[in-house]
Amino acid sequence: MNQLMSRGPEADASPARGTLPGALTEELRAELIAFRRDLHMHPELGNQEFRTTAALKARLEKAGLSPRVLDTGTGLICDIGREPGTTPNADRPMLALRADIDALPIPDTKTVDYRSTVPDRAHACGHDVHTTVVLGAGLVLADLAAQGLLPGPVRLLFQPAEEVLPGGATDAIDSDVLEGVGRILAVHCDPKVEVGRIGLRTGAITSACDRLEVALEGPGGHTARPHLTTDLVTAAARVAVDVPALIARRVDARAGLAVTWGRLETGHACNVIPQRAELSGTVRCLDLEAWRRAPDLVYSAIDEVATLHRAKSQITYVRGVPPVVNEPLTTQLLQNAMAARRGPESVEDTEQSLGGEDFSWYLEKVPGAMARLGVKPVGDPVGRDLHQGDFDVDEEAVRVGVELFTAAALLDRNAL
Repeated sequence: MNQLMSRGPEADASPARGTLPGALTEELRAELIAFRRDLHMHPELGNQEFRTTAALKARLEKAGLSPRVLDTGTGLICDIGREPGTTPNADRPMLALRADIDALPIPDTKTVDYRSTVPDRAHACGHDVHTTVVLGAGLVLADLAAQGLLPGPVRLLFQPAEEVLPGGATDAIDSDVLEGVGRILAVHCDPKVEVGRIGLRTGAITSACDRLEVALEGPGGHTARPHLTTDLVTAAARVAVDVPALIARRVDARAGLAVTWGRLETGHACNVIPQRAELSGTVRCLDLEAWRRAPDLVYSAIDEVATLHRAKSQITYVRGVPPVVNEPLTTQLLQNAMAARRGPESVEDTEQSLGGEDFSWYLEKVPGAMARLGVKPVGDPVGRDLHQGDFDVDEEAVRVGVELFTAAALLDRNAL
């Protein structure tokens, strides 16, 4: 695998396929599928995930665990094997397993029994799967800890508001969710990868994503006398076309820094030059260092074009998230874990996505990695894309994700 680390001594010491404890029982699998479907029927937007948080808390407490709700009021953490005597190394840094729990403000258009019951709300990004996977892994690992089979402590992190820039991860970090954590893992549903497989990549696996709002102002007037006005329609059109082109020539093309507009509004009548125009879009970047420079580059380019057309510009640049950069040893840990459960052929190289993910904020603090969890039914030639109303998954992905995380927790003794 050209993007993953070569197999070193730790990888060679990994157990043979199927020899690790912690495989998911059919009884727990059925419970988790039902749990996922319940979440799917009751999606909640970022920082409003009260029902989801309560359901997670109740199930973890039923298992004898002690979850703590985050200071923001939604989301929670739960430690496993932290108490002396429950694991051989209860005082070592924890392995954190992170899930995002919020949904999207779009309608669910599927015709299934577990379709969303909330108008214009849907789990169309797979966060219900991520949440169920971490819950399931926690229940399995709690049982292993009770048997003395968990080599080190694990923290479950259920994070709110991933879809809200700059992401709920920043609030979670402020709530000390990384205190005592030495390494962090996550998965993200990938409708291009078949169920039973994961996609991995060492280094950047997502891009940075920021939000950009631009307002242009100037004296309007009659279209018969454009020389007496600031022609804001033309100015807005030139900003829309020229700013992305200027940015592309002011940074290394390999950085993938791109401005893409999603909205342009100006004017109300065919013979009136307006006094205001508005544009909004996103700034995406594949490279972390280029992302840090992006605001200055964007401000400069917009001001240059606006000034050329005698327009005054007001720019609102909202920092979103940096790229998720998978740390090599943690990526190897995920590779070893998946190979131990389903064989090395179940791990495939994956490309860097232009999507953003606030899991990146954790990786600014501790090493970690994210895997792409295959959710496409085997043999499905198309799949259902993320952030679409008909998005759904092959629910066998829940078993795969749980067993990936439990294997990683068992093998993590070699990774730190």
